[in-house]
Amino acid sequence: MTDFSYQLYSSRNFPPMSGTLRMVANAGYTQVEGFGGMFGDGAATAALGDDMRANGLSMPTVHLGPDMVEGDPDAVIALAQALGITQVFVPHLGADKRPSDAAGWADFGRSFNALGAPLRAAGLGFGWHNHDFEFAALPEGGTPFEAMMDAAPDLLIELDIAWVQVAGHDPVAWIKRYADRIVAVHVKDIAPAGTCEDEDGWADVGHGIMDWAAINDALAGSAVATWVMEHDNPNDDRRFAERSIAAARKF
Repeated sequence: MTDFSYQLYSSRNFPPMSGTLRMVANAGYTQVEGFGGMFGDGAATAALGDDMRANGLSMPTVHLGPDMVEGDPDAVIALAQALGITQVFVPHLGADKRPSDAAGWADFGRSFNALGAPLRAAGLGFGWHNHDFEFAALPEGGTPFEAMMDAAPDLLIELDIAWVQVAGHDPVAWIKRYADRIVAVHVKDIAPAGTCEDEDGWADVGHGIMDWAAINDALAGSAVATWVMEHDNPNDDRRFAERSIAAARKF
């Protein structure tokens, strides 16, 4: 049976963290994915690790901002060692920092890739987690995602499948194109038009419009090892966690 991970960002509005860890473990998850805003000092990190272990949870992947990766890679490495993290993904780039053409995105890809050198030297995987802006058409054709990834072939990919579809693309095509570099995925669903508007248009996994049969078939031929359940704004995180893992187990 697949070990499913849970992106803790999904429960950011439902404190405390100790309750979230207990809830996701009871729902059947064995892994969680952390995000930059949840980490504190060394003592807080140690307490988090103890709480995870008490609930039978591990944290193979994490989301951290580019400023932390660039400004304090030693802290990133220490965090990874304390919590058993093996792969670090940067999940976003502010609109004011985004290049405007393919050459700019290629340059960004190369410079971003270089930030991962200390992490790779410490034995960590390093890569990018997408949203939708990476799949917008560039003036000269192509997308930021392919310009960035093709210029930096060492970068790993955590593909957020739903954001690819939000951008108007077929996730299956992108999975097949970068199959050997997609080591983690965000399993996320899109609500039918006009529904779940109080949840920003996202749905519990398996209760939206994503073609999971085709997506699952494509992922079977990829390098994916970590399946992360995520909802950007659930109004009930327990409902999301429980219904999503129940559906995903049937894929």
